[in-house]
Amino acid sequence: MPELRFRHLDGEKWQEVRALEIDGRRASVREKWLDFTPSFLSLYAEWDPGMMVHKHGHNSDHVVYVIKGEMTCGDVVCKAGMHITLEKGAAFGPFVAGPEGVVLFEVMMGDPRSFAADPEGWKKLLASKNAKQLPNPPIDMPDWLVDTRSK
Repeated sequence: MPELRFRHLDGEKWQEVRALEIDGRRASVREKWLDFTPSFLSLYAEWDPGMMVHKHGHNSDHVVYVIKGEMTCGDVVCKAGMHITLEKGAAFGPFVAGPEGVVLFEVMMGDPRSFAADPEGWKKLLASKNAKQLPNPPIDMPDWLVDTRSK
C-alpha cells in the first residue's frame, strides 16, 4: 500500500562507500541514505577534497544535484546548482571532487548498483594523481539487495 514517509538528514547514519589514498591521506565518499526501496534510493553525499570515482554507469536512471563545492564529471566542471541526469545503462565520469570537496543529493530510480565503464582510464587517472584505490568499505545494504561492488 502506498505510504508517506518523512526522514531528516540528522537522523540518518553516515556510511563510507568508497575510499582512496591520495598522497598518503585517506579520501572518501560518505553517504546518508534517506530512503532506500526496490523502486529508488535517495541519498545525501559528502566527498573529501580530491576524492575520485571511476567512470561508471548504473542499472537505473540516476539524478545528481550539486549542493555545495564542485567536482568534474569527465571534462565538465559541476558547481553548486548543477543537475546531472544519467539514463539507465549510460556511463558518466570519472568524477574528481574540487579542492573544498563536494556535497551532492542523488536519486536512483530502480536498482542503484553500478558497473565500471573504463578500467584502463581509471588506472591512468589514479597514477596521474598519486592515488591508490582502497578496498570498498563495508556498507549496510538492505537484505533484498546484494552488494556487487568489486573488492
